[in-house]
Amino acid sequence: MAVIRQDDFIRSIADSLQYISYYHPPDFIRAVTAAYEAEESPAAKDAMAQILINSRMCAEGHRPICQDTGIVTVFLKVGMNVQWDADMSVTDMVNEGVRRAYRDSDNVLRASILADPAGARKNTRDNTPAVVHYEIVPGDTVDVHVAAKGGGSENKSKMVMLNPSDSIVDWVLKTVPTMGAGWCPPGMLGIGIGGTAEKAMVLAKESLMESIDIQELAKRGPANRVEELRLELYDKVNALGIGAQGLGGLTTVLDVKIKDYPTHAASLPVAMIPNCAATRHAHFVLDGSGVAELPVPSLDDWPQISLAGGDGARRVNLDTVTPEEVQSWQPGDTLLLSGTLLTGRDAAHKRMVDMLNKGEPLPVDFRGKFIYYVGPVDPVRDEVMGPAGPTTSTRMDKFTETMLAQTGLLGMVGKAERGPSAVEAIKRHRAVYLMAVGGAAYLVSKAIRKARIVAFEDLGMEAIHEFVVEDMPVTVAVDAAGTSVHNTAPKIWQAKIGKIPLADA
Repeated sequence: MAVIRQDDFIRSIADSLQYISYYHPPDFIRAVTAAYEAEESPAAKDAMAQILINSRMCAEGHRPICQDTGIVTVFLKVGMNVQWDADMSVTDMVNEGVRRAYRDSDNVLRASILADPAGARKNTRDNTPAVVHYEIVPGDTVDVHVAAKGGGSENKSKMVMLNPSDSIVDWVLKTVPTMGAGWCPPGMLGIGIGGTAEKAMVLAKESLMESIDIQELAKRGPANRVEELRLELYDKVNALGIGAQGLGGLTTVLDVKIKDYPTHAASLPVAMIPNCAATRHAHFVLDGSGVAELPVPSLDDWPQISLAGGDGARRVNLDTVTPEEVQSWQPGDTLLLSGTLLTGRDAAHKRMVDMLNKGEPLPVDFRGKFIYYVGPVDPVRDEVMGPAGPTTSTRMDKFTETMLAQTGLLGMVGKAERGPSAVEAIKRHRAVYLMAVGGAAYLVSKAIRKARIVAFEDLGMEAIHEFVVEDMPVTVAVDAAGTSVHNTAPKIWQAKIGKIPLADA
């Protein structure tokens, strides 16, 4: 009979969350490296290079892979013979572990969890509470899977109640393109089939805890219908040509995971949840012998890559850039930004638009400036700013017309595609949208030379900052004429892939 001590459990949760904040799973690194080496799309290849370089930097510096350090999900299998030496509930112990991890002064993690989600949406300041799933099983151990799921990928989760005769493959292939690039491909798709609506969603999330093994499966061949479905979806989703960061290319998914469960004769529940390029999860088992020990990966697991994006890039001085210069940029151009860059995301945009609608002056002058959609991690030690990668830009689409029409803003920087209303506003005002790579937050932070909060400090990580950046890499995603690479590039690569036998792709 194992006795699990309260502090051992709490410390194991906290240690694992710190661990996954800066260590990618080795299987993920191997899969992205293979995809990078095989990629033929220059833009997608450069995006994956940034992801791999960022990952190695985070492993070395013990800083977050992504500024969005996620909502914590824990799957617990508690042995029926386990005894607890504790005066807290298991859920309270999980949340204390989360609290300690996210407040760790050596590696502060961003607190993103908001209480009263349909009302005040007030930040809990310590990233609690976690989402905890329990299963009581035979045995005398506690089996733990810990994950931290970013909002950009979680927001792309899909669920459908199909008819039993409907095609799961058809639904997935119809649905994935509607998810855009806000989930930061390349990543994994987790699919849950069967049970009830809520069971399918849990199955999909749980499947993402598994290691990437699609290439091994392809070599040995499928042993059942689920494995056949995994291979079929892996090939067909990649044939869509969406590519890394939605820029068009050979690899959109690194693996497709499926878990199923018996269901009602009248039902076919199907859920799909993507995991992004900042995939974060760990597994450990507690047997009463102490705190979990997680293996420290070797830096040899990471490839040695030099970022070549600066070779053909255009350097831009944000303090002197003119509308005429902005309007000369073409979709797909690589830029290196230097100078003053203002930040703002959901809460700041809502507050600013409310002020403009009331005729109130803004606390920040955006004339001739660019705004960066980011909620950075707080700095530690000698950092100017913690990891500061882009957030999903489509959430700002409804504010774009007002911001461009009333503030003198020249353009925006974020991740993934823009929706039709934002593209139309960009075209109308001859502005531009630039894309930074999601999943390369620590790399981006190294371009920030100065940082200060200039407005809305009460919003925490959503406050408006003023950054002074040097050679921050971005890609022109929507030009002043309204041409979007996220619309054009996947179509080009889908056509190219259609001419490549899948076995060679």
